[in-house]
Amino acid sequence: MDGKARYQAPALKKGLEILELLAGSSEPLIMSDISAALGRSVSEIFRMLQVLEEHGYIARAEDGYRLTNRLFTLGMSQPPIRDLASTALPVMQELARQAGQSCHMAVVSGAEMVVIIAIEAPGLSGFAVRVGYRRPLHRSNSGRILLAFQSPENREAMLKDIRASDPQLEEGDLVARLDAAVAAGGAVSPSPMLTGITDLSAPILVGGIARASLTMPFVDGAANRASIEQCNDLVRAAAQAIGAAMSPIKNAPSRAAAMEEEQ
Repeated sequence: MDGKARYQAPALKKGLEILELLAGSSEPLIMSDISAALGRSVSEIFRMLQVLEEHGYIARAEDGYRLTNRLFTLGMSQPPIRDLASTALPVMQELARQAGQSCHMAVVSGAEMVVIIAIEAPGLSGFAVRVGYRRPLHRSNSGRILLAFQSPENREAMLKDIRASDPQLEEGDLVARLDAAVAAGGAVSPSPMLTGITDLSAPILVGGIARASLTMPFVDGAANRASIEQCNDLVRAAAQAIGAAMSPIKNAPSRAAAMEEEQ
C-alpha cells in the first residue's frame, strides 16, 4: 500500500468536504468562502452546492449556505438511536413535568457531545437546550458524563481524540473530574455558558457503559416546583429508568427455550 486511498470518488469527496466545512462553521458561508476554504474552484463548488441543496442536505439564505437537519434525521433513524429516543422520551417528559424544568439527552459524536432530545420546561417561561446543540466532550457536564462512564479502553480512545482537538487540555484536572463523577454516580456543575444555571447530569447506563447522558439545566427561582437536590434525585432516577428499559433482561429464557417449555 502506498498510503493513498484504494478507490477514488472525487465528486463524493467534494460533497463530504463541503458538509464537514459547514458543520464546523458557526455561521452560514457564501460560495466564495467555501471555495477558498477547500481550495477548489467556484465552478466545482457551485455544482456540488446545487446537488446538496436539491437533496436537502444544505439550505441557502441571503447570508450563505448552512446545513439542514437532514443528516441528523438520518442518524436518528438508525435502530439503536431510534430505540433509545423512543424509550427516553416519555420518561423525560415526566421528568420535566415533575421538576418544572427542562431536560435534554446527549450522545457522543467524535470528540463532541450532541443533544438528540430536548424537553422544554412546562409553563410560559424556562431555559432549554436545542436539539443538535454540540459542545466538546470535556467542556460540558453532559460530555464529561459520557466520557467518565466508559471502559478504560474507550475512555482512553476518546481522550486521544480530545487531545488532538484541544492542545490546551488540562488532562490531570479532567481525569480527576471524571473519576469524581463516577464515584458520585453523576455530576453537578455550573453551566459554562450561562450564569444562574446549574447542570445536573447522570449517565444512562447500558451494560455498565454510558449510552447517553441526561442533563437538567436547573434554573433557580421562587416559583420552582422542586429544590435543586430534589431535581438532582429526579434526574438520576430517570436516567436509571431509561437505562434499565434499554438493558437486556438477565436470566430471561431464550425464545428457543421458551418454545421447548411450551411443548
